[in-house]
Amino acid sequence: MLALVEDALREAGLSAASLAELATVDAKAGEPGIVEAARRLGVPLVTYPARELARVDVPHPSDAPLAAVGTPSVAEAAALVRGGELLVPKRKSRRADGGPARATCAVVRRPGRGRLAVVGLGPGARDLLTPRARAELRRASVLVGLDQYVDQIRDLLRPGTRILESGLGAEEERARTAVAEARAGRAVALIGSGDAGVYAMASPALAEASDDIDVVGVPGVTAALAAGAVLGAPLGHDHVSISLSDLHTPWEVIERRVRAAAEADLVVTFYNPRSRGRDWQLPKALALLAGHRAPTTPVGVVRNASRPDESSRLTTLADLDPATVDMMTVVTVGNTATRNVAGRMVTPRGYRWQESAQGQEGAE
Repeated sequence: MLALVEDALREAGLSAASLAELATVDAKAGEPGIVEAARRLGVPLVTYPARELARVDVPHPSDAPLAAVGTPSVAEAAALVRGGELLVPKRKSRRADGGPARATCAVVRRPGRGRLAVVGLGPGARDLLTPRARAELRRASVLVGLDQYVDQIRDLLRPGTRILESGLGAEEERARTAVAEARAGRAVALIGSGDAGVYAMASPALAEASDDIDVVGVPGVTAALAAGAVLGAPLGHDHVSISLSDLHTPWEVIERRVRAAAEADLVVTFYNPRSRGRDWQLPKALALLAGHRAPTTPVGVVRNASRPDESSRLTTLADLDPATVDMMTVVTVGNTATRNVAGRMVTPRGYRWQESAQGQEGAE
């Protein structure tokens, strides 16, 4: 058995190191020669029911295996049952004594299993791009992404990487393209800003992907976290992120979420707060929060967090001018406990030990 396999590979110019598995019919699952050959080659032995193999179209069917195990082909059918390219058609073993062949072998090259890495690039600063993200970008043979994000990391790609870039508004198309490339057996990196799972490419891509590809998520520093670090510690207690873009989500749904966050006294970070065509959503959301919070509630505004033209300011719910906000801005509204401490936005953690410690200091 071992000689038959090795001879077939050698004559086809194939390396035994590329062998993925040995496959046969269920009836031969315990055949000592096949079991030992798989063990020595270091590959799994996979078996299939005869009725499944009988449905596979093969170039060289035979009456002998049909009579013996119930399928007109074992070697070719077991190799082709999961698809692939037939590299070595059925060949028979050779016996030193010239007797009849006792085994057959066929070799198929199956498409490699594709890999889709959904990579978060962080907020923009190169030193906030994680080492894992760098490794995935270097590993990819195909990169799919928004053109402006591709420009950020083009120099990190290995030579020969195929780049499929597109503009704003083509998110679903990019997701479908990335999944299709992975299904073709390629190593694909689909990139997004911040964390790819937060208002980015992971959800549309995974909605398209099935279990025929491997999917890897690579986390990144989100805009809310980058802005929070600039402002101080606004997310020190329970918080929520809400996108104010109603391009794909009805405003009624967004408004219901803002109301719930206001009533629950959550710190709120607004993504996509205001654009040229959407100038009323932010004032409306702020008014909803103002119904549950004091006018002096701290509000942090950060534009282009972590980038060279970063800017930030700390204001209040009453004083924030929505006209100063755009799509490159993240707006964080504090809860009823958030304070301005030395020019920094701080939301206390609110643990009991803090109250206890304050009580002890007062007693002393």
